Amino acid sequence: MDATGLKEKAEAWLRADPDAATVAELRDVLARGDLADLADRFAGDLEFGTAGLRGVLGAGPNRMNRAVVRRTTAGLARYLKATVPEVTTRGVVVGRDGRRMSAELAEDTACVLAAEGIPAHVFPSLAPTPLIAFATLHLNAAAGVMVTASHNPPEYNGYKVYWGNGAQIIPPHDKGIAEFIARVEPANQVELLAPTEAHARGLWRDVPDSLGEAYLDAILKLRVHGRGSESLSIVYTAMHGVGGVWMERAMERAGFHNFHVVAEQHQPDGAFPTVRFPNPEEPGAMDLSLATAERVKAGLVLANDPDADRLAVMVRDGAGRLRMLTGNEVGVLLGHYVLVQGPTRRSKPHLVTTIVSSTQLGDIARELGAAYDEVLTGFKWIANRAIAREREEGTQFVFGYEEALGYSVGTVTRDKDGVGAALVFADLAAWCESRGNTVLGYLEEIQRRFGLYVSAQRNFTFPGAEGAQVISRIMEGMRRSVPSSVGGLPVRGVLDYKKGERLPPSNVLAFELEGGGRVTARPSGTEPKIKYYFELKETLGTGEPVEAARARGEARLQKLIEAFIALARERGQPEVGA
Repeated sequence: MDATGLKEKAEAWLRADPDAATVAELRDVLARGDLADLADRFAGDLEFGTAGLRGVLGAGPNRMNRAVVRRTTAGLARYLKATVPEVTTRGVVVGRDGRRMSAELAEDTACVLAAEGIPAHVFPSLAPTPLIAFATLHLNAAAGVMVTASHNPPEYNGYKVYWGNGAQIIPPHDKGIAEFIARVEPANQVELLAPTEAHARGLWRDVPDSLGEAYLDAILKLRVHGRGSESLSIVYTAMHGVGGVWMERAMERAGFHNFHVVAEQHQPDGAFPTVRFPNPEEPGAMDLSLATAERVKAGLVLANDPDADRLAVMVRDGAGRLRMLTGNEVGVLLGHYVLVQGPTRRSKPHLVTTIVSSTQLGDIARELGAAYDEVLTGFKWIANRAIAREREEGTQFVFGYEEALGYSVGTVTRDKDGVGAALVFADLAAWCESRGNTVLGYLEEIQRRFGLYVSAQRNFTFPGAEGAQVISRIMEGMRRSVPSSVGGLPVRGVLDYKKGERLPPSNVLAFELEGGGRVTARPSGTEPKIKYYFELKETLGTGEPVEAARARGEARLQKLIEAFIALARERGQPEVGA
């Protein structure tokens, strides 16, 4: 688009933008003549999909702002009225995290819903994402909206939508909502009902404190050991997010009184002053947690991301050093624990993970007679698959996880829950302690029976509209020229999920390797990244130290990673990107 076209689009946006702050921001961009900035802001509309909306805050259709949220909410409301006859009595839950603009975007959401005649069940203060998923079910709402960008950098915000079953939306609802959004009038013409009037008409309903108490009661019942520990020292970080108060209350009730928080990161702060990326997986994000753990001699470190739907775990090894568990290790530990040590009365227990997570959970499920599924990346697929099999086959969902630190134990929420998972992991650690064992000792027991799986992930970032083209070129290059081997391991099969043969179509490629390994490539659904996932299986020799087998596996894995990235560059990946 030429400069004239960009400026015309910008002027049209300004006429319809109801927010004086973003109007001033865009006028400044125009005054500076920053055509590159304009081109990015008007590259297209921020796409509404199964993850809802997520983007950088700012003016323009390719940004998160009040204009976009008002039109999105109007489209959602009208779609709900067209498809859920009782929506005007059931209402929609609205929650928010502590990010910049979350309060304004959540209020706009509630006010638009009210203007459409749909009651908004509004959390009056900050709330973790799993609590919104819980509330959607607990209040029998027709849908839920959580204003959050999860673990994205501070300049981002987002809009996550739950369906009435408590799970994030999947097709056809995402497409249906998007179609209704496309027909919504300009943002400054979308009707809002002021909060005071919405309250007076019963269309703005504050979520009561009793709902939070019900959530805490429910996650406490997920524990297996159930006896807490006076001696187990635990450090927790909220990563400047909204999980802190909930974790403190849960741990106190569970009997974990030797519980310490990372003070510098405990209060919600959308600027995330101590971390650039508020994601426990990012380099440096856990430095303050490590320092606190060393100071109080903690044996267990638990970390939530800012909206508390993810969980990271660190434990002490045999040498007394704190080691970060991988997402797959946490998933295997929790899955095995609740399946084997949990209630024996379960009929048809069901475990679910994703196509980019470790295959080890499937091996465990098959050997122990549990139902098992692998689904597309994203917890919406885990939750909806669990719900479908419960309805169709009478299975009981026990556990689901994705390697990106997302875990759900049981059916308290139909989404990943970093608070509930942290509580159950502390319960697991206390159980290990009661047996005279450690968390890593328990993991070794699992690995000696089911194999030692080593895994890794590599991400390459290519921002902007041009970056999306680069990522597309890489994926199509891999499809056109499939390698016969990678790192000396023969490729025995290729799964192209874009074909939609086993699962809904998705731009994912998986290369199955001789000996049980796998390499998977996919573009991120929420960030301008391409992601590669690597896994190999090692069998421990009789009496072989687990660390020796791990070292052998990780050396093989590193060779695989280097070989695959070299292949990706041959097929269109630039040298830049990290």
